[in-house]
Parts: sequence; C-alpha cells; structure tokens
Amino acid sequence: MPFGKYFAVMVATALKFIGGPLTGVSLGISLIETIISTIAGMMVTVTIVAFLGKKVREIINKYRKVKPKLFNKRSRRAVKIWDRFGLIGIACLTPLFFTPIGGTLLAVSFGVPIPKILFWMLIFATFWGIVLTTLIYEIADLRAFFM
Repeated sequence: MPFGKYFAVMVATALKFIGGPLTGVSLGISLIETIISTIAGMMVTVTIVAFLGKKVREIINKYRKVKPKLFNKRSRRAVKIWDRFGLIGIACLTPLFFTPIGGTLLAVSFGVPIPKILFWMLIFATFWGIVLTTLIYEIADLRAFFM
C-alpha cells in the first residue's frame, strides 16, 4: 500500500483543497483512494485547527507588537461572508475559495461549536472531494486520450 502517496495527497489538501486531487492524479493512485485521502486530509486539518484555533490566535495576539484594527478590509469581508452565508456557506466555500485552515479559522472566530464545524466541513469535504477529484481524473483521462 502506498501510504506515502496517501500522505502526500493529505498534505496537499491541507494546504489547498484542489491540491489533493491534483497530487493524486499525478502520483497515479486510484480515484477512490484519492477521494478518501482528500477528505481525510481536509478533515485532519479542520479537526486540528478547530481544537487549536483559539489557542493559536491567543498566542499570536500575545506576541503582536501592534494590535490589529478592529475593522479593516479583511475583517469586514469576513463578517460580510458570515452574514450572507453562515456556517453552511463557509463550509461549502472552504474547499473552493478558502484553504481548510482559513475556512475553519473563520468558523472558529465566529464562535461556532466544534461539532457543528466538523459536521458541515465533513459534508462539503465529501461533496467537493468527489466532484473535484472526478473532474480532474476525467480531464487527465481526456488528455491521455488525445496524446
């Protein structure tokens, strides 16, 4: 069993969700193995960040030399996204636009209970994992067909 390949897919997913399926196809592992590794990579990241997110923010704020402005462009955008979509929207958009780390930190910063974060992130990690991995594998098959 190529555990190193699975781990590579998980790490790529942790950094950017689309990286998992791209890594899986480039390493030549099967579609199902890539989907499972992609979902696992996101959920490991989400779990770690959800449980450690508040502590990490406290540590960062403790050692900051300049306190960040309460309302800046970034915080206003985060509030706008939260007001418009809520946790379900954040979880849905995390694989597409945010990183697993960023989406989870956003949910944690709004005080969402960890079980809710884990549930909705798992739902959308599974959905987008299947959809994006299948699309990437189909594109890779088409490319091989034309070469």
